[in-house]
Amino acid sequence: MGSEAQIILNILFGAVGLGYFVYGKNQKAAMPFISGIGLMVVPYLFSNSWLLAGTGLMLLGLPWFFRW
Repeated sequence: MGSEAQIILNILFGAVGLGYFVYGKNQKAAMPFISGIGLMVVPYLFSNSWLLAGTGLMLLGLPWFFRW
């Protein structure tokens, strides 16, 4: 089982990813849609909390830097 930090990060990134996914789908915006899918999938790929946090923060910032 994961640590408390990893569980909190999983819930946080999954919830924000779902929000990005729904927003991107409704607005037909590619970057939030892709970022949302990434945020929902990444917690399943990494078991290291620091790597999860870094990747999640990068995916959170992508729609702000690359507006399509």
